[in-house]
Amino acid sequence: MAAPMDGVGKHPAELPPVNSTSFQKKTRSRLISIPGTRPSVQNGQLLVSTGVTSLDYLLGGGLAVGTVLLIEEDRYDSYSRMILKYFLAEGVVCQHKLFVASAQDNPEDILQELPSPILDDVAIPKVVEQPRLPCEPQDRLDAMKIAWRYQNLPKVQSALASSSRFGHYYDVSKTMEPEIRQAAKCHRFYLPDHPTQSSNTHSPMLESYSALLKSLEEVIHREGFDVVAPMPKSRNILRVGLHSLGSALWGDDLSCHDNPRHRHALTTFLYGLRALLRSSLSVAVVTVPSHLIQDRALMGSITRLCDNAIALESFKGSERETNPLYKDYHGLLHVHQVPHLNSLANQLPDHKDLAFKLKRKQFSIEVCWKPCIFMILVVLLLLRLFFFFFFFFFFFYWTKRKFKPQELWSKYHCNIS
Repeated sequence: MAAPMDGVGKHPAELPPVNSTSFQKKTRSRLISIPGTRPSVQNGQLLVSTGVTSLDYLLGGGLAVGTVLLIEEDRYDSYSRMILKYFLAEGVVCQHKLFVASAQDNPEDILQELPSPILDDVAIPKVVEQPRLPCEPQDRLDAMKIAWRYQNLPKVQSALASSSRFGHYYDVSKTMEPEIRQAAKCHRFYLPDHPTQSSNTHSPMLESYSALLKSLEEVIHREGFDVVAPMPKSRNILRVGLHSLGSALWGDDLSCHDNPRHRHALTTFLYGLRALLRSSLSVAVVTVPSHLIQDRALMGSITRLCDNAIALESFKGSERETNPLYKDYHGLLHVHQVPHLNSLANQLPDHKDLAFKLKRKQFSIEVCWKPCIFMILVVLLLLRLFFFFFFFFFFFYWTKRKFKPQELWSKYHCNIS
């Protein structure tokens, strides 16, 4: 007996839909839209700005979320500290949340030194005195003036967030306004406020680093920066600034001895930091006094544990400070490592000879012409001039000997006669 057919006797509209092909339309994955971020044009990675546009260009467009930028400090920790303040100031302008840790200076002092943003395309409202009517009482005018001032506070923040540019410019000669700085949510970790106790366990990580990593982990989980956590309505970025790790103030002896006792303390901390950032919407900038660390192999391990690594070499106190060839610069910048995320090769900068200079208002990075390259160009120019004059005199001498006007005139005169 034949099996009954389900589609026999039914109206065509009542038949179930049949897929005529196995191919499906490919839809573009929805990217996370967070103010102050943009996707990379190379690999689609979410990027944030360091606050220095020239440094963003060197790093392939900006700092990828979930990565670590290592800054090897200059001898006086002036320019590396400035880049860290640029990074934090960019977070304040983009309304990102901050996490600042230090063992030397109070994080509040670092925040008070943030440079003032230069916002040409943003109009910040100013207080305008209204004309007073004779029938209005003074108390009502004062109440209206106070209410208007409170109404302007969120307008400043909305004006800052309305800037559509990726990365902003800052004036280092001025500090950020207190209203803008206090509106940003910042988590602080000051090591003297977190007393550590010596543990009997033989852990490779110091107690100071362990307390710092634990505090950062609590902030990431509590504030919802963890990727595995349920996605809230609005996502945000956590900017982490760690100042002068590896110094003696953190209890580390890397910069004090040739054979330190806590040799693997900082590398163990960086392992934990990278694992924590990889699974969260966070990005970190770490400064290390590399000029005090004598073990170059250990410094190489620290560099390889970070995704980005740059070194600042200041001219202060060196012979290059008075060298006229370096009169336009304040130091050299060395790019030791750039990330290669979601790609087989990394994005290397076009030039390796880089220098930085601090203008009256801005910090910039430019291509530096070293003395050796300058001398080579001068020698090539002199050789070119030498060959030019040599061929010129040779041609003049040869034409003068071959072309003798007196002999031609005597032959012509004899023919006439």
